[in-house]
Amino acid sequence: MAETGNQVLRRYLDEAITAEKAIEAQLEEFAAAASDDSEIQELFRLHAGETRSQQERLAARLTALGGSEHARNPLASFFEHAPKLPQAVHTIEERALRNLIAGYTAETAEIAFYEALANVARAAGDPDTEALARAIQDEERIMAEKLWYLLPSRSKIAFNMLTVTEVDPAVETKMADDRVGS
Repeated sequence: MAETGNQVLRRYLDEAITAEKAIEAQLEEFAAAASDDSEIQELFRLHAGETRSQQERLAARLTALGGSEHARNPLASFFEHAPKLPQAVHTIEERALRNLIAGYTAETAEIAFYEALANVARAAGDPDTEALARAIQDEERIMAEKLWYLLPSRSKIAFNMLTVTEVDPAVETKMADDRVGS
C-alpha cells in the first residue's frame, strides 16, 4: 500500500529515534569499557549526551508532524544487531581499539542514514526536517572524525600492550600529535 509523504517522513524519523536510543546504550557501554583511557571514556560519554539531544530533537519533529514513537523498527535492529567485532581480546587497550572501530562504523552508518532522511524530507517538502537531518549529520561527522583521529594512537597502544615482551609499551603512545583536539 502506498504511503503519503508525511507517513514516510514520520517513519524515517521514528527509525532515527529508536536507532539513536540503541546507539546511546552502545556508547555508554563503550565509555564504561574504557576505564583506563579517560580520553576515550570522555569522548563516548560526550557523544552519548549528544545522542540524547538528537533523540529529543527528532522526537519533537516527529510530534510536530503528527507522529509518535514505536518500539521496534528495522534501523534500530540494524544498530542493535550489527556485526560486532570479536571481543575475545587480550587487553583492555585492544577492547578500547575495537570499540573505537565499532563507534566509527556506527557514526558512518548514521551519516548515511541522515543523508537519506534529509533527501526524503526535501522530497516531502519539509525544510525543517531536512535542516534537522543535516544538523545531526554534521554532528555525526564531527564525532566520526574524532574517533578516526584516535585510531592510530590506540592501535599503537594495543599493539604495544599485546607485544609487551617485544616493545616498551611507553614508546609512541598517547603522543601529543595523536590526541583529540578540543
